[in-house]
Amino acid sequence: MTYNPKSEFLQEMLSRGFLQDCTDMQGLDEKLLEGCMPAYIGFDATADSLHIGSLIQIMMLRWLQKTGHKPIPLMGG
Repeated sequence: MTYNPKSEFLQEMLSRGFLQDCTDMQGLDEKLLEGCMPAYIGFDATADSLHIGSLIQIMMLRWLQKTGHKPIPLMGG
């Protein structure tokens, strides 16, 4: 990946190894720089428990919040 993002969120995700590939990194970066961007992640409430893969998603939501965006966790089932 040769593009160097300017948004704090993408810089953080890349430095922590949370992001490997992106179809339009520059476009996403520009959207993040425009202001508060909402993002959601859904969890299955019918499952017995969350799993370790859910932790990464929750951490990404937290970094979205820390960098001025709006995380939306959804519980469904």
